[in-house]
Amino acid sequence: MKSGMRIVLIGVSAVLSAWAQAGAPATTTVANQVALSGRAGGGGSVSAGQQPVPGTTSSVNTINPTIQVQGPYAGSVRGEGAVSGKLTLREAVKRGLEYNLGTRGLTYTVRQAQGQAAAVRSALMPNVNGTLGETVQQTNLRAQGFRISLPIPGVAFPTVVGPFNYFDLRARLTQNIADLTALNNYRSAQESVRAAELLSKDAKDLVAMAVGGAYLQVAAAKARVISARAQVEAAEALYRQTEQQRAVGLVAQIDVNRNEVLELTQKQRVVTLENDLAKQKINLARLIGLAPNDGFDIAEDVPYAAAGVETQDEAVAEALMKRADIHAAEAQIQAAQRSMAAARAERIPSLAMSADYGVIGTNPAEAHGTFSVTGTLKIPIWQGGRASGDIEQAAAALEQRRAELADTRSRAESEVRSAYLDMASAASQVELARRNLEVTRQTLELTRQRLEAGVTDTVDVSQAQAAVANAELDYINGVFAHNVAKLSLARAAGDAAENPERFLKLE
Repeated sequence: MKSGMRIVLIGVSAVLSAWAQAGAPATTTVANQVALSGRAGGGGSVSAGQQPVPGTTSSVNTINPTIQVQGPYAGSVRGEGAVSGKLTLREAVKRGLEYNLGTRGLTYTVRQAQGQAAAVRSALMPNVNGTLGETVQQTNLRAQGFRISLPIPGVAFPTVVGPFNYFDLRARLTQNIADLTALNNYRSAQESVRAAELLSKDAKDLVAMAVGGAYLQVAAAKARVISARAQVEAAEALYRQTEQQRAVGLVAQIDVNRNEVLELTQKQRVVTLENDLAKQKINLARLIGLAPNDGFDIAEDVPYAAAGVETQDEAVAEALMKRADIHAAEAQIQAAQRSMAAARAERIPSLAMSADYGVIGTNPAEAHGTFSVTGTLKIPIWQGGRASGDIEQAAAALEQRRAELADTRSRAESEVRSAYLDMASAASQVELARRNLEVTRQTLELTRQRLEAGVTDTVDVSQAQAAVANAELDYINGVFAHNVAKLSLARAAGDAAENPERFLKLE
């Protein structure tokens, strides 16, 4: 009798254990909350502009062009291969898009967003798990509250059952059938992926602007070196001329000394400008993944050329239509709206099901198949105000996204109009510098003729030659400022990475 009762209790315990393990109840789905701001902090920036030259100088140049590259856009990973030859602007931009940290970082951000979307999607997909358990158990029925007295003389109900063992091999399936919160969470994640992809595209324009600006700086530094070397040749010729004149007593020793100092100063100026050129090349190499000691040279000069673009209003309309950061802000609004819908859906009933099938028994030979299928309809009644809190958070994020979109549109228009103003100012500066260069060269030629005729001395020639040198630098700076303005317009129009030659004329 005791043996039979023990078998019955063992079977009841095993059934209860299997029922308890049949599957966990459906978990509560809550809305994924998006960040309050869609703008990544510490993402770096690339900007270009013009500042007026302060004070009054003898130079006709009144523009100080600037290119500021901050954060990850100023760095890169070391790329494969070396250039050690001529590097075109298109090749430099291509390497920058591949190796610059600005694009690399947002590429990883896209991958992260895709991974988050896949994780959110799992709430909508079937989840299948398998388990294999072996249980050894002994139960104290008296300790669990069983007080059973049998009215049969000599027969006592056992107070301790076991030890006994059984194993359970089972596969379990859970599936959300109707869960609007989980569905809207996934749609929000999809929009976040699209926003990340668009921001990655916008980062390419910023990288193209940074690399193009660095390329223009190298071109300007190279032009300054060429101009300075020409001035050295002129200073050497003047020094030799005064030495010859001193030998025949036409000029004093002070004129020879003055021109010698002028020659040495021009040579030192070449050294300084060559040093600046080398640093500008290192800066460009840093942006495009080249070694700092790579012996490349730029393949193209970027001369002055009129922009030849549409009107301001047409350029603004194009920017508002093409800019990737504007489309990214719109996608972030869509993501915030989906998050709002997910938060509101927390108040809507959801339907889920779970099922399992497996074998259970004291050993595999005596195992028997068991299964269970459960459908669960969850009806939210009171959750302590959690749904209201999630809705409030989603509403705040949505309003912030809308404000950021309005600001992004305004910034795009401001950048286009500022670029047009900079182009007009730089074009005027180039024309003034060009005219000043023609005048100073003519003045230098006339002064040399007067020196040969004995009408003037070498001081006037030195001053005229210095004026030519300054005029050449003003012209170089004006061309650089104009090209930077056109590059800014390319970025403002959302076309810097795909078509930089549309705005820059290359030789």
